Amino acid sequence: MKVTRAQILIRGLSHCCPNCGGRTLFRPGAYFRMNELCPTCGFKFEGTSDDAFFLRSTSLNFGLTVTGFLFPVLLLAYFKRIEVQTAEVLAITGSVGVPIILYRTSRSWGLMNYYIFFPEELPANQGLDSAREKL
Repeated sequence: MKVTRAQILIRGLSHCCPNCGGRTLFRPGAYFRMNELCPTCGFKFEGTSDDAFFLRSTSLNFGLTVTGFLFPVLLLAYFKRIEVQTAEVLAITGSVGVPIILYRTSRSWGLMNYYIFFPEELPANQGLDSAREKL
């Protein structure tokens, strides 16, 4: 395999193209705009409307927000480390703010999670099996 799972993991954690490793996942100067294709290798980042591309990143964002922010706020209020009113304000603010902050991370990690399980679907890895069969 030309692109290994370890490389896919590192590229996903650093918001890079899973195929070539270029820092081309997002449009420069536009926080909420992801490139449709990698300008370096032409890899198509976004799936079609019928696949689970958006569901992967949305569910990751939701899971990170609930487990990493809202649940700790709930525990702090339950064990009376913070006031209930403070917890309410934090929960409301965090339930909007944390997904915005995690937008790029969740989009990158959605791609990373898929290609860690299916690395053979990356264009850089396609055709390698047929070359091995000829040997």
